[in-house]
Amino acid sequence: MYGVCGCCGALRPRYKRLVDNIFPEDPEDGLVKTNMEKLTFYALSAPEKLDRIGAYLSERLIRDVSRHRYGYVCIAMEALDQLLMACHCQSINLFVESFLKMVAKLLESEKPNLQILGTNSFVKFANIEEDTPSYHRSYDFFVSRFSEMCHSSHDDLEIRTKIRMSGIKGLQGVVRKTVNDELQANIWDPQHMDKIVPSLLFNLQHVEEAESRSPSPLQATEKEKESPTELAERCLRELLGRAAYGNIKNAITPVLIHLDNHSLWEPKIFATRCFRIIMYSIQPQHSHLVIQQLLGHLDANSKSAATVRAGIVEVLSEAAVIAASGSVGPTVLEVFNTLLRQLRLSIDYALTGSYNCITGVSTKIIKEHEERMFQEAVIKTIGSFASTLPTYQQSEVMAFIMNKVPLPSSQQSIEAGKAGENRNRLTQIMLLKSLLQVSVGFQCSNMLTALPSAFLDRLLSAALMEDAEIRLFVLEILISFIDRHDNRQKFSTISTISDISVLKLKVEKCSRQDTVFMKKHSQQLFRHIYLICKEESNIQAHYEALYSMLVLISIELANEEVVVDLIRLVLAVQEIAQINEDNLTAYNRCALFALGAAYLNLISQLITVPTFCQHIHEVIQMRQKEAPYLLPEDVFVERPRLSKSLDRLGPEVFFWQSKISEVLGGSGYNADRLSTPYVPQLTDEDRLSKRKSIGETISLQVEVESRNSPEREQRAPAEEITYETLKKAIDSVAVEEQERERRRQVVEKFQKAPFEEIAAHCGARATLLQSKLNQIFEITIRPPPSPSGTITAAYGQPQNHSIPVYEMKFPDLCVY
Repeated sequence: MYGVCGCCGALRPRYKRLVDNIFPEDPEDGLVKTNMEKLTFYALSAPEKLDRIGAYLSERLIRDVSRHRYGYVCIAMEALDQLLMACHCQSINLFVESFLKMVAKLLESEKPNLQILGTNSFVKFANIEEDTPSYHRSYDFFVSRFSEMCHSSHDDLEIRTKIRMSGIKGLQGVVRKTVNDELQANIWDPQHMDKIVPSLLFNLQHVEEAESRSPSPLQATEKEKESPTELAERCLRELLGRAAYGNIKNAITPVLIHLDNHSLWEPKIFATRCFRIIMYSIQPQHSHLVIQQLLGHLDANSKSAATVRAGIVEVLSEAAVIAASGSVGPTVLEVFNTLLRQLRLSIDYALTGSYNCITGVSTKIIKEHEERMFQEAVIKTIGSFASTLPTYQQSEVMAFIMNKVPLPSSQQSIEAGKAGENRNRLTQIMLLKSLLQVSVGFQCSNMLTALPSAFLDRLLSAALMEDAEIRLFVLEILISFIDRHDNRQKFSTISTISDISVLKLKVEKCSRQDTVFMKKHSQQLFRHIYLICKEESNIQAHYEALYSMLVLISIELANEEVVVDLIRLVLAVQEIAQINEDNLTAYNRCALFALGAAYLNLISQLITVPTFCQHIHEVIQMRQKEAPYLLPEDVFVERPRLSKSLDRLGPEVFFWQSKISEVLGGSGYNADRLSTPYVPQLTDEDRLSKRKSIGETISLQVEVESRNSPEREQRAPAEEITYETLKKAIDSVAVEEQERERRRQVVEKFQKAPFEEIAAHCGARATLLQSKLNQIFEITIRPPPSPSGTITAAYGQPQNHSIPVYEMKFPDLCVY
């Protein structure tokens, strides 16, 4: 009975007859449109039949696929697409299940055309906004299949391109369908992201070669728009743009893994491109999450090759610049802590030649020049990060870096031995380089804020180290802080320029904050400049930095008092070269003479006192005639002209302190201060700096006035220095050290001893002091002696004469 009914078309259900009628006898004629309209009207009129229509269409499509009747397959998919676009009823979910079943059947086919057909239908479906939710629909198969199509390796280039583009479009459809629907499967789960993101990156990475024929410009543009690379980039941007705060990690992790697996960090071109796309696509407030993931990935690859780590760091640098418009997160110091830790690890790798610094055993060969490249990349990245921060955070970062620098005067651990010294030196240099990178981009009008006392003390203590490179970095850092108007480049070379107006210097009046800063720190700065000048290992770069430092202080931070002290300092530097107690080389002495001449020439034109300018000009002219090797034009050149007869120079080639104090005193400057030679004071810092010359030089300076002025020949001869004199000086230093040690013990006792012991000690001393005071008061309040030589007390007992006050022996605590 059922068989008979099945063969009779008039007895078949109406929806089946309507479906059968849309198929023509010849598939090339295409969909029968009139019958398709009837089917659509029926589906809209009887929505409860929509699921049966879908099931029947699915049955026919599967049968046609198995019989290779691909024309009817295309007609069936077209009909399904039209029904999907027209129907938005509650029962559409069951129809969608049939639709997805048919799309999956097409995607499973080995025929590229059917795969492309199924993808196109799925993309149309993805653009439909459904009115009813679906709780059980799964897109796992589609994510896997579309990802597989993105990696197509078909022999035909054109077909391969089409399949890959279809795969990318399919992934884009899955994302659009699921990303904003909380009831759908979570597309941000790692199981999905690990397929989607690498598929897109694979197509970004492989740019297909252009065809041999040259198309027209319009055709070329269309071709470029339809390339898998452009489509993959657009899809990746859309995916990242939809990522919320909690999904950033799942989206970025596959990128890092893909770059690792395909060794794409070393050329870094593709990695940089990827992260530019990422940083510009995500929401700006999420930028710091990407930065943190890159930092974590850098830590995870801390034992990878230097080229890999350098690639990660350079990508990090690029990402930091882009993140400037957003935020770098609350853990700013943690970012710099990670970079500085990587810097120290790299130094250890370069010194030990192994990634395992404890055992020294490693299967990988470490190339020192690659580690240096990595270190430079880290320093550049530190500068890039710091440039994105506000001023107050830059100050914190600089203080953080400075506290990491191992110094003898600090609590930082200093390693002993030759290997330890090398490690300390490299660490100091790299950290100071990092600090210089940060300070170059630092802009602050208030020097008290820019250079707080703790930071300045540590920075200047590094200036007293023996290593010439470290001293130069310290000078460059100080210059970058002081130069707030970009004047440094205008006098980068030392010269005695006749007219400084051509330099077009930007000079502003010293602010109140700068005046306070110089009152607090000027003598500390001048002292370090003076001591650096005494170093024999100085080269031309040091003298150029010293000259820049002196001039910038004069332009940026100087009032009358500071100018006077600067002139005294430069005259003291001239005295160093003239007396040569430190046995400096001829080059060092000539360089100091030239440095003084260049600075005094510039400062004389800045303060515009005619008589002062005249004196400086006369001395410079005399040097040009008699001793050109004392001028910068002959000293700071590739082949300096030097003289060995520096001890036989005439007085006319020197700048005279008496003459300068006289001419400037007549113009309102402090003549008494100008006539007082500059002498730095010995501090604890000198004894902790591992430099033997500083403490000895300052503590053994005798006859300061006679030794700090070129007029010493005209004064009384200095006391002859004999063995006894030196012995007394050394003994006095020893006594000083003993006194200082005693004071240290007293302070330590009061810091660490129990309270009862301190109280008992102080009580005993107070009792002794009170008894002594009682004796003194008893003596001083007695009446004057009688003529007979005795006086009678209240009790009638004779008493002796009182002792004169000048013969009394008072306790030490009562004597001033």
